[in-house]
Amino acid sequence: MKKCSLMLLTVFACTMIRAQAPQSWTSAEMYQAIRKLNVLGSVLYVAAHPDDENTRLIAYFSKDRLYRTGYLSMTRGDGGQNLIGNDQGIDLGLIRTQELLSARRIDGGEQFFTRAFDFGFSKNPEETFTKWDKEKILSDVVWVIRKFQPDVIVTRFPTTGEGGHGHHTASAILANEAFTAAADPNRFPEQLKYVKPWQAKRICWNTFNFGSVNTQANDQFHFDVGGYNPLLGKSYGEIAATSRSQHKSQGFGVPASRGEAIEYFKTTGGTAPAEDLLDGIDQTWSRVPGAENVAQQVNAVSAGFDFMHPEKSVKALVELYKLIAALPEGYWRTKKLAETQTLIEQCSGLFMDATTSEVSVAQTDSAKIIFVFNNRLGTNTMLKHLSVDGFDSSFTQLLGKNKNLVFDKKIYVPASRPITEPYWLEEKMETGYYNVLNLQKIGQPDVDPSFEIKITLNIEGYDFVFRKPVKYKFTDPVKGELYEPFVVLPAYTLRISPDIIIGTDKFHVDKTFTSNKAGNAVSAGYAVKNEMRLTDTILLGKNEIRTAIENSGIEFPPAA
Repeated sequence: MKKCSLMLLTVFACTMIRAQAPQSWTSAEMYQAIRKLNVLGSVLYVAAHPDDENTRLIAYFSKDRLYRTGYLSMTRGDGGQNLIGNDQGIDLGLIRTQELLSARRIDGGEQFFTRAFDFGFSKNPEETFTKWDKEKILSDVVWVIRKFQPDVIVTRFPTTGEGGHGHHTASAILANEAFTAAADPNRFPEQLKYVKPWQAKRICWNTFNFGSVNTQANDQFHFDVGGYNPLLGKSYGEIAATSRSQHKSQGFGVPASRGEAIEYFKTTGGTAPAEDLLDGIDQTWSRVPGAENVAQQVNAVSAGFDFMHPEKSVKALVELYKLIAALPEGYWRTKKLAETQTLIEQCSGLFMDATTSEVSVAQTDSAKIIFVFNNRLGTNTMLKHLSVDGFDSSFTQLLGKNKNLVFDKKIYVPASRPITEPYWLEEKMETGYYNVLNLQKIGQPDVDPSFEIKITLNIEGYDFVFRKPVKYKFTDPVKGELYEPFVVLPAYTLRISPDIIIGTDKFHVDKTFTSNKAGNAVSAGYAVKNEMRLTDTILLGKNEIRTAIENSGIEFPPAA
């Protein structure tokens, strides 16, 4: 059989997802966020796959205890089943990544991943580590811990195998080893350019009763997470059910639950808790040097909050921001500054939007961005500066109460601009893990926005810098106004069908060209023994798709 391969002059694959519309909080959500400003505690939950996480516990930590709460999934679920389509492997991992992010938006957690690939069922952790490269994935877990700085780490599974899947057990082994390694400056020292060693207070296994396997016991540390939150109008079991039901590809829709729900824990590292999972951890501003007055200011904002007029709290929040900004550089200073700025934006009722009327732009082409600002509650706000690729402009524009400020700007996209694609797919993957060369991207759940607007607003006499992604906005006749990511594409794309061919007989390959820019001259062909043979040259208009063109099929094996 002659060896030959298709020569794809440009190949691009990007899973389109729904982007979030600009978010506006209710007054109850604002009040909840004000209360959270006085809570300086964090918990990181660790397991193997999307849908392994305990959404009720995450919702309780995030929305009741108001901790910074994260979920680290070893994989993106590439090896799972798919009840909603035919996508498998890497494509399924893209879908399940978005399902997990959707779940976190509901239960309030943050999402992280390692580079590990879900290669399907594994009998034991030894088999798992033959594919994952244990040291690489361990370094990822250490990296996330050092960046997130959890006070307590919680694992879904034990190190002893009761989880029933090699990936499950491996996730617990990695978490427990990382609990110690993250505090050791001699482990993965290359990370210390960006982060510091971190020692969590304890690591606990969240024991379970899965029916056939019950690992819970009355002598384990336990507490109720089934309470009701009147600010949110839901029990944590109800929030958890909605969160878990986002795992649609796995058919994990579940009914809402109410009432007492006891969670059990077994300490596997550090000191065991006696009264509270965060026993021995200062969760107040006292853990930050020089922050004695911050809690008092937060309490004043909370006491004076007017649910019908949240804008009345903006001045006090700006003063709180200044107070926190004056503190020495540090983890909690950074986090609470971000939380306070978001609160100022929400309490002001500010609407900031940057959109396009097309879903994509090609390299070497241009795009028009439409900017919309609305100061809906009439705070003292001025637009001072706006910048995005190739556009940098200063303003002295006061934003009137509930008045729309609308303008547009065309930007040019150079050939050097990277196309939009999942960062974990930029390099050829290894057998059991994605090859990510940029250390600072490891753990990141999703793709960075293709374009981000930098906006400077002066609010009540203080300059704040906001960063907003450019999105594609359109109106669906059934669903109404929708947003999608605005992406950068190559000048043209080529899709071949079928994707995979097995055998030695002659076969036919069809190719479909899509032009992402007007006036593209496209050539395509194949290689035989390193000799390039062109079969087509065509001229395409923007967004034109051509399949039925002369010589659109290639017969293989071709003549010598």
